[in-house]
Amino acid sequence: MDFALTPTAARLRDELSLFMEERIVPAEAVYRQQLADGGDPHGHPPILEELKEEARERGLWNLFLPHKTQWTEGLSNLDYAHLAEIMGRSPIASEACNCSAPDTGNMEILTMFGTPEQQEQWLLPLLEGRIRSAFAMTEPAVASSDATNIESSIERDADSYVINGRKWWTSNTLHPLCRIFIFMGKTDPSAPAHRQQSMVLVPTDTPGITVQRNLEVFGFTDREGHAEVTFENVRVPVTNLLGEEGGGFAIAQARLGPGRIHHCMRAIGVAERALELMVDRVKNRVAFGKPLAEQGVIGEWIADARIEIDQARLYTLYTAWLMDTKGNKAARTEVAGIKVAVPNMALRVIDHAIQAHGGGGVCQDFPLAEMYAHIRTLRLADGPDEVHRRTIARRELGKSG
Repeated sequence: MDFALTPTAARLRDELSLFMEERIVPAEAVYRQQLADGGDPHGHPPILEELKEEARERGLWNLFLPHKTQWTEGLSNLDYAHLAEIMGRSPIASEACNCSAPDTGNMEILTMFGTPEQQEQWLLPLLEGRIRSAFAMTEPAVASSDATNIESSIERDADSYVINGRKWWTSNTLHPLCRIFIFMGKTDPSAPAHRQQSMVLVPTDTPGITVQRNLEVFGFTDREGHAEVTFENVRVPVTNLLGEEGGGFAIAQARLGPGRIHHCMRAIGVAERALELMVDRVKNRVAFGKPLAEQGVIGEWIADARIEIDQARLYTLYTAWLMDTKGNKAARTEVAGIKVAVPNMALRVIDHAIQAHGGGGVCQDFPLAEMYAHIRTLRLADGPDEVHRRTIARRELGKSG
């Protein structure tokens, strides 16, 4: 078992760390000010395009995609784990490097299942960072943690599919550059449970699509938006089918596995930054006649944070190594494990950092409250903790002896 970086990934790690220090972190304040000045919470601050251009020039672009193309390095999951952690330290780094969800998952399935025409029309501009995309799977009327519950319909009508349904938490819908939905619905409700669903590509300007509202996250309005969207008699050509009819559930699983590990990789970076903020705060604040750092409980928080972050990192690196060497299916239980362990670890670290900051920790003067809200959603995104624990328990209960 070897977690060492390849020479290419080691070079990219050093260059990405430098980019973060020189450009990304200093640009965070500019990004927030430009967003505020624009008056649109879903606007597109110009600093992002500057950072994207510089990331391209530095070769820090599309690092997530394991498939080697003219636009990507073709890094392994293990290599990317180290880079995703670095990007996770800043809320704008992933977009600057064209490594943002849900685009990453959408680009992966377009690479694996898209036709040459679909790839030319949609994958290419996504890889080039000219457009963004959304993944329309979750529905408000059913428990979408079980994807077989999905009720939206995709009905064949001559050379078209007619789509009807209501989706929510369709992240990225309100991003100014969003141009395409990957929509999951049922093409054959009478088929076996895991063969009823299909996926189709739906341009965002197709008639019949209505964005009903943006969903806030713990009171925060995320710039990309988490929309509730209705699709009423939306008509697209049958050539917009992704993969085959009845293959939607399998495609979803192919998409969500790497997506889950990417979330965990970035969450480790968030936890590291929260720990740094906590350490800086307690060294420079005095209470009861001595720095907070000398208060006994604070030392325990810091020590526990270091132990738990390092444990989570090793678990994630092991999972990435297993995906690379044995395949995504063989790593299914480990992916489930990190999806439970890492967000919960990050929440504990952030919570203690908030406590160490006192009232400042829950206001906009520090990034901790927004970090907490974002990471808390990861206990639901791409499957809630309970579903992943169920996967792990089934494996343990199924072992012989």
